Amino acid sequence: MISATNSLLTQERWGTLSSMSAEPTGTVTLHVVPDPDDAETSAAPSRPEPALRFYTVTAQDGTELRAWTNDVDGPTVLLCNGLGTSAYAWPALLDPDCGVRVISWNHRGTGGSARPADPHHVGIENFVDDALAVMDDAGIDACPVMGWSMGVNTAFELAYLHPERVTGLFAVAGVPGGTFASMLAPLGVPRFVRSAITVNLARVMGVLGKPATLVARRLPIGRRATAVISHSGFMLPVPDPELAARAIKEFLTTPIDWYMHLAVTTSKHLRVSLRGIDVPTTFVAGRWDVLASSDDMRTAAERIDGATYVRIDATHFVAMEHPGQVHELLLDLLDRV
Repeated sequence: MISATNSLLTQERWGTLSSMSAEPTGTVTLHVVPDPDDAETSAAPSRPEPALRFYTVTAQDGTELRAWTNDVDGPTVLLCNGLGTSAYAWPALLDPDCGVRVISWNHRGTGGSARPADPHHVGIENFVDDALAVMDDAGIDACPVMGWSMGVNTAFELAYLHPERVTGLFAVAGVPGGTFASMLAPLGVPRFVRSAITVNLARVMGVLGKPATLVARRLPIGRRATAVISHSGFMLPVPDPELAARAIKEFLTTPIDWYMHLAVTTSKHLRVSLRGIDVPTTFVAGRWDVLASSDDMRTAAERIDGATYVRIDATHFVAMEHPGQVHELLLDLLDRV
């Protein structure tokens, strides 16, 4: 049985909330430098400077990963991030007072992590190995696992293969497998052609990747450019455009041909069986997400006993658009764990 409640969980509208039954190196201080070409940034208010510590973890196959943590006091959560994304996509987790210690890593060949010796070792199963390496390095036997986008695939595959390592699941704008068939739903594209369209588009972008990368790396990403992107419909306005600009800049450092190689490889990940998931689970969906169907997230939640499903008026970048609300939902999950 599904019970749905439309409620004001804070002073802002969160969306639809449904309950389903059926954890070295030196410290790097994050300082977002204003874009000198964008005069608007000079008027931005000063912000506390959160600490991000980057360090190296070696994966099972010898690949060196650039791992990171916010070093905050609180329960440890493993973050399986969106494909090729960075810590800067999680404003709430970079707050020193967020109350959650996050451990995570940058995907192979992105954000300072090395490419594997075998370029085919970039599937979800390899990301699961990377997740375990980060946990082992931190001395964490088991903890809640959160994922965003393709990281939801990794989180649920980890829970499926190694249930003893996962004490809770927090899925943000992602589905537990079959991701490419979940794309384009808000545009009314029939399910049976979604995967063909999106995977072939990724293949074409991979072919065009080298010249496209030269262009992308020269794009001036400041507050003005971020404002344009965040009013495009693909992304909505964000409360912290400065950090959003940093997230976009970091994303564009990955060569597009390599990124599309990652995308095509991970597209082969099929749906994860949810039958054995018996830990507290929360799904947070964006109503206008074109990369992860909110309906598919809802039906996944329905198949997990006691899971919670929340739909927010947001896009795929819900954690950037509504950082406080998403963080409160994470804290709620941790209370249940």
